[in-house]
Amino acid sequence: MSEAQQFDLLILGGGMSYVGAIRAAQLGLKVGLVERDRLGGTCLNRGCIPTKAMLETADLLHRVSVQGAEFGLAGSDGVTLDYPALGRRRDAVVEKHVKGVEFLMKKNGVTVLRGNGTLTGPTSVHVSGGEAGEVDATGTDLLLATGSAPRSLPGLNVDGQKIITSDEALTREAVPGRVAIVGAGAIGVEWASLYGDLGAEVHLVEYLDRIVPLEDADVSKELTRIFKKRGMKIYPSSTINPASIEMTKSGVHFAIEGRDGASRTELETDTILVAVGRRPLTDGIGLEQIPGITLERGFVKVDGFMRTGVEHLYAMGDIVPGYALAHVASHEAVVAVETIAGRDPEPVRMELMPRVTFCRPEIASVGMTEAQATDAGHTVRVGSFPFRALGKATIVGEIDGFAKLVADARSGLLLGAHLIGPHAGDLLAEPTLALLVEGTAAEIAMSVHAHPTLTEVLAEAALAVDGAAIHV
Repeated sequence: MSEAQQFDLLILGGGMSYVGAIRAAQLGLKVGLVERDRLGGTCLNRGCIPTKAMLETADLLHRVSVQGAEFGLAGSDGVTLDYPALGRRRDAVVEKHVKGVEFLMKKNGVTVLRGNGTLTGPTSVHVSGGEAGEVDATGTDLLLATGSAPRSLPGLNVDGQKIITSDEALTREAVPGRVAIVGAGAIGVEWASLYGDLGAEVHLVEYLDRIVPLEDADVSKELTRIFKKRGMKIYPSSTINPASIEMTKSGVHFAIEGRDGASRTELETDTILVAVGRRPLTDGIGLEQIPGITLERGFVKVDGFMRTGVEHLYAMGDIVPGYALAHVASHEAVVAVETIAGRDPEPVRMELMPRVTFCRPEIASVGMTEAQATDAGHTVRVGSFPFRALGKATIVGEIDGFAKLVADARSGLLLGAHLIGPHAGDLLAEPTLALLVEGTAAEIAMSVHAHPTLTEVLAEAALAVDGAAIHV
């Protein structure tokens, strides 16, 4: 065994931590990064990027085949789906950006050690089973970023064929004719939207009392209405009874049961897709050898600067509590690295983190829901405005949905923003900035929004907080 490689910063896991690696290099640190698979992690290889590439095709298919004639596109009803071509484009998008991350590592002088990394101490790792061979590496500081994997439920045994997770769904060679999706959070509704637009019969099962249960209740209600309008079957307050699952020649037979036991629906679908969230990958990496680490349900407890409580040991991303989102992980990586480098960054504040769900229509939110703001003791004022009243939404041909702003009634400070509709994720930047700078709904209204644009929905919602919306 050769002498251990020495770094100023050693990173275990090469997902969105690569952003921290680049920042550390910019700050003059010598950086080593251990990764057993492809750089970019779940988001780039199995999550955000490939699924959004598929959703883009689904949206385009809908717009051309369903809305094409309305837009004056002759023969648009003859458009058909070439699923293998969709897969090739998806994979090409992923490959381009994986190579981009690899280039950035070389450009910034980051040493990538490929193999399985196991902690041998708070700031040391043994690498094995990969291109790097048997390597020991140490860092003055170490950043844990080992990511996550799909969860399942007791009795829903993933076989990769008839019972799958989002990982297996990405590798399927055809769209299932009938699919039941268990879990109606962000992952579940994105796959429901995708499969629905690609022609599948979709059944969406959610244990809680509404789909997208972490969103504002009005957003959940609107998405339920739109999904039902699109022909999806939705089963809130329900679950699949594992004992009822029976594999058949044509698919899988099972029963959907209400939590109260009062309802039961017998179904057969080609596939059950389990989308009940993700679990942190903290087992088997040597954490048990590190005194002082605190785990809660498998997550590493950290402070706002991503410090674990063990000197020189930091953690970020899907293995720490908070939103398991790529942009959140990127931000956490930068805060951790700047703390290590002796800078004075602002701590990570989850209440400022934007969230986007890329179903059709898109959902985007930041800050508190109306119910959360009330529970926190605020007297609230709410302003809501529908997309259908905008000229731009009519031009685009997407008129469902709305923007809703939640403000403190006394101070006018913006507390939260919730959108469902066209390009909701792109529109979220303005209220996200307003929350950061402690802006008010009145200041959003005061800012002139160009016409005709979709951003006008925010100006009108801000005016509606004080009952002054114009186009209603």
